[in-house]
Amino acid sequence: PDIVFPKAKLAIFCDGDFWHGRNWTNLHAALRQRANPTYWIAKIAANRARDERTRRAIRRRGWQVVRLWETDIRRDPDSVALQLKKILITRLRAVEVRGVGSV
Repeated sequence: PDIVFPKAKLAIFCDGDFWHGRNWTNLHAALRQRANPTYWIAKIAANRARDERTRRAIRRRGWQVVRLWETDIRRDPDSVALQLKKILITRLRAVEVRGVGSV
């Protein structure tokens, strides 16, 4: 994760659009037109698969995972910050109600 809030068990990933395959169908088609398409398609597909494995592993440990896209952060950072604040407050309240180990 790029940012973690251990008490809230909240893991935040800030993913680059290209490297993590945002709009994969369109990106995949575009990569086929570039130099060395086999390499790039396999590379980004592997990144996406790793991201999913990581998400599942973190979720199994009782953490919430939030993935943010680079363009969303750049386009409206205030909105992204507000979204994260709401999620964090909700998670912290759950910790207070249930106890740290059970969120």
